[in-house]
Amino acid sequence: MATTFRSSDRTSPWRHVDMALVGSTFLVSVFGLVMVFGASRRYESGASYVVKQSAFMIIGWALMAGLSLIDYRRILDWWQVIYGASLILLGGVLTPLGSLGDYGTKGWYALGPVTFQPVEIAKLATIIAVAAYLGAADRVDLRRLVVALVMFGAPMGLTLMQPDLGSSLVFIVVGVGMLVVGGVDLRYLVALALVGVIGVVGILQSDALDQYQRDRLTAFANPDGVSARARYNVEQAQTAISSGGLTGYGFGRGPSTRLGYVPAQRTDFIFTVAGEEFGFLGAGTLLGLFGVIIWRIWRVAQLARENAGRLLCVGVMSMLLFHIFENVGMNLGIMPITGIPLPLVSQGGSAVVAACVAIGLVQSVHMHRYA
Repeated sequence: MATTFRSSDRTSPWRHVDMALVGSTFLVSVFGLVMVFGASRRYESGASYVVKQSAFMIIGWALMAGLSLIDYRRILDWWQVIYGASLILLGGVLTPLGSLGDYGTKGWYALGPVTFQPVEIAKLATIIAVAAYLGAADRVDLRRLVVALVMFGAPMGLTLMQPDLGSSLVFIVVGVGMLVVGGVDLRYLVALALVGVIGVVGILQSDALDQYQRDRLTAFANPDGVSARARYNVEQAQTAISSGGLTGYGFGRGPSTRLGYVPAQRTDFIFTVAGEEFGFLGAGTLLGLFGVIIWRIWRVAQLARENAGRLLCVGVMSMLLFHIFENVGMNLGIMPITGIPLPLVSQGGSAVVAACVAIGLVQSVHMHRYA
């Protein structure tokens, strides 16, 4: 008798693989490798960037596949260990063990030629922890709200000490998304929003950030009020994207990409490769694939049989959505430059692996909802 991929048992995880989520994630990953290659081919060692990114992508996909087969509730049971370990790693970069990165941010561990950014793991660990904690109760009362805020605040505070305002904003956005779905009273949400706005403004006005860091964050809103250095990245990114037109110059033919006019093009400004070399159609296709990923995660959240799984999906969706909106927005000059990577696309092993793990957890919620 011929065998089939799907089991006849309705409770079998194999019957509930979300192929649309798998397919769109794979296509975005391939698109990302092509763009990393396009942004690095002008270097003699350009091939090494692609090889390294491919290796991290393979690791990420292996973890995504493995985690999807594990019941997510077993992972949530270990939330205290996962969350605690992430805080230790996040605090460790502030010690002599940490490595200083670009723009004066101390947020990496250097392990030979490989660097590791623990904040990417901390984002996901916090989502897991809060989903497990809030999902254990029928409603979010004031006590649970306070505890959840502390759980978001601890990694956010350690991230601000690096200082990395961009990643700190991710914790805020994820927190708002999870608390709204968790059923927090509207008056508490309004109060938290006001506190968040005041906090961001206060940080920008304080000495926590150097002047050039403040300029990079505010250049989109007041381009004439900052230095030419702070405007340069955005101006070059806008030029590259707008010059691509409808169909782009073609792979490897974009002048700004070939000549290296756009800084940090493999990481923060990798979207410019899509806009310049593949044009509006190519960049739009990439955004469309991201849209499919977000839509499928939201659908999994709706189908989740329990609150913890729903919160886990919403946390992942909020994280990825903010990353996409912020990264593309700063390339277009409508959002501040924060150094947030484009998920599955920007070069960077920590971010790629974390995004794959996050999608693997969402897939687990979908596959094990009848278990």
